Amino acid sequence: MRRFAPIRLATAAVLASAALGLGAQAGTVTVITPFPKELTGAYKAAFEKAHPDIKLEILNKNTVAGIAYVRESAAGKRPDVFWASAPDAFEVLAQGELLEQIEGIANADVPATIGSFPVNDPKGLFLGQALAGYGIMYNQRVLKARKLDAPKTWADLLGPQWFGLVGLTSPSRSGTTHLTVETILQGQGWQQGWNTMLRMSGNAAALTDRSFGVPDGINNGQFGAGPVIDFFGLSSKYSKFPVEFVYPEETAIVPANIGLIAGAANAEEGKKFIAYALSQQGQQLLLKPEISRLPVLPYDKLTGVPEGYPNPQQIAARSKVQFDVNLSKSRYFIVQSLFDQTITFRLDDLRSATKAIHEAEARLQKAPSEQGQKLLDEAKQLAFSPVISAEQAADKELQALFAADKKDAQVNQQLSKLQGEWNSQAKANYEKATELAKQAGR
Repeated sequence: MRRFAPIRLATAAVLASAALGLGAQAGTVTVITPFPKELTGAYKAAFEKAHPDIKLEILNKNTVAGIAYVRESAAGKRPDVFWASAPDAFEVLAQGELLEQIEGIANADVPATIGSFPVNDPKGLFLGQALAGYGIMYNQRVLKARKLDAPKTWADLLGPQWFGLVGLTSPSRSGTTHLTVETILQGQGWQQGWNTMLRMSGNAAALTDRSFGVPDGINNGQFGAGPVIDFFGLSSKYSKFPVEFVYPEETAIVPANIGLIAGAANAEEGKKFIAYALSQQGQQLLLKPEISRLPVLPYDKLTGVPEGYPNPQQIAARSKVQFDVNLSKSRYFIVQSLFDQTITFRLDDLRSATKAIHEAEARLQKAPSEQGQKLLDEAKQLAFSPVISAEQAADKELQALFAADKKDAQVNQQLSKLQGEWNSQAKANYEKATELAKQAGR
């Protein structure tokens, strides 16, 4: 149930209407977002100070759950603003005709592109409010205690020295994690990209329930490192935690977007919040140490930019990934489901196979064996290959099935059968890989 900020009501008729839960409160903007309270709290306080007649209500949900919430809400009773870091999520909303065109709000000082990526939607359905990059956050104290080199690439997290030290979450629980996974898949290709994700996940200490669980775990030393969106790493660093953040060459700098939801309860108030978030005052808030986001406004339009603060245009220029949002959108739900069926729900099996492979590699280094190496190679192939090919993921019928209404009984039955097959195949692969790796090391 939505909780509305209290307002003074002038008449008994209005009081009675509110008591019955009819309509939305005038003077309230409801924003659905996965962003942490450090960010949303700062914007709530600043916006309400600038607009004392409007209250800002934050509905905190992860990006995937937020999309579902908007889909399931009736027109006229939906939240007003969707605000998140994942541009492909906005493409999904736009495809479902759940975003309203925004006119006359865009800040003219915002560059048209970041690298080759448009900052604002060409159709005017959503706008870039910040910029976001994806990389590796690590705890310097953990690395020193374990005598580990600081990771600079995704490959640096795949070795046996990182077993049990990596923190991750699932793309079905986090839009930013989805962007990280998709960036790796696009940068390395489907086969090698999943090899990287499976090996990294095999080294995982845990999969957290939300994306902020990864930086929290790195801050407190529960994890040594993990993939995060940049503002998690930067806000911790500038808040004096013993952590560092690095952008690998395979990263993406893309807009964190904001948009007006079609059928919003209070569209006019929603537009005012969007305009504020894009204003110089709204952009300035992004530089607060506890937020540490990359503004869409150029730095010469802002004050107090910290020395050495990341330059998004420079990062985008050196990145090996030109992020294809249409490719990401087309396989959005397939990637999420494949990750869950083969990693999230099979993490213990994957970890067991990974551990057995690490141990076999160590023994074969000491006592090389041609037969042992052959068994080990087969184990790696089984454990670290995706259960479907890039061609299968690109199949239009499969993509349509995953994009269809899950409430349809036939759709739900087909998906359950297919996902069950992926899960069973992953289980069989990991068990066989564990067995082969143990044989290889004997």
